[in-house]
Amino acid sequence: MNRRDFLILTGAAAALPLAAKAAPLDYTPGLVEKHLKAGDTVFLDFKASWCTTCAAQERVLNALKAENPAYEQAITFINVDWDTYSKDPLTQSLNIPRRSTLVVLKGDQELGRVVAQTSTSSIKALMDTALGAATA
Repeated sequence: MNRRDFLILTGAAAALPLAAKAAPLDYTPGLVEKHLKAGDTVFLDFKASWCTTCAAQERVLNALKAENPAYEQAITFINVDWDTYSKDPLTQSLNIPRRSTLVVLKGDQELGRVVAQTSTSSIKALMDTALGAATA
């Protein structure tokens, strides 16, 4: 094996753990129902690109996911663009009051929500609830 092939293979092997991380899905109508019917625990993030509270929540979410990879392995994260889907039937049926709302669903149950909070402890508690439901 020459040096170039070795470097390419080494780089690819190093990238595998990163590729295994599940990136959040972008919401489209029917996506949540599909995952709930499959038995997944769904973590919804109602956000807007211009929302500073949403950005703060995202930083906390990313830090918590980095600390505990089990979150991304067990939970289906879905981003819901507030500007596009604030009037969507999903948003209406869940009575989402505003952007910067985080909701955890399993089956036909809402397990918890956080509205406009950015504290690590409140978001971690919601993520732990989701993880507990996903691994139960």
